Amino acid sequence: MPLIPEEPQIHESVPGPRATPAAGRTASTPRPVPGPGPRPAPPRGAPAASARPGKPGPAAPSRGPAGAPPAQRPGPKQPAATSGPADAASGAQLQLIPAPQSGALDAAEEAVDLLLDSGRAPGEILVLTTGEMHPWAAHELSFGEASYWAQHDAADDVFYADATAERATGRPVVVVAVNGGAEETIARALPAALTRAGALLVVCGDPQRINTLLGVSA
Repeated sequence: MPLIPEEPQIHESVPGPRATPAAGRTASTPRPVPGPGPRPAPPRGAPAASARPGKPGPAAPSRGPAGAPPAQRPGPKQPAATSGPADAASGAQLQLIPAPQSGALDAAEEAVDLLLDSGRAPGEILVLTTGEMHPWAAHELSFGEASYWAQHDAADDVFYADATAERATGRPVVVVAVNGGAEETIARALPAALTRAGALLVVCGDPQRINTLLGVSA
């Protein structure tokens, strides 16, 4: 059956207590965009008292006590979590957030903010892009793959990767931004992303294109 487009609200049913959000990345934290100058402090949830792997330097400033609740998002309250459609094979819920190709990355960022607001820990979220790489991933890769993948393996923050990166392992929540790329690449990336998602897969992109590539009819 086709993926049904939904408004950018995360409806999720997760058994058991949710993890306490890690200090650092919250909904009020600005999106990490690389800029000129020396390498910045870890943008999302990396330990404040240590430098990035393989890159010695001064400790980042304190981000507050661990386990502090995330800042409240302005605007309308988020609806209570509800059960969404699930894939029978993986057990993960599926959600499709409509967005043009040029806006898919922004839609994915909004989905991440909503997930953090709902209580998901940053280390539980993996964001994949089918086209242009997320600016954070491109910036971190400029310092070497060893440092970049060390942050993935630490699993203490939101991680951004290319949808074709086989080394990106599964996490409870996977968000896919369909922001470009060849048709065959996207057609392979979406089923692969579903196998990586333990509880929820969120796909941001054009609904008709996505359903066509998945071989389903509206």
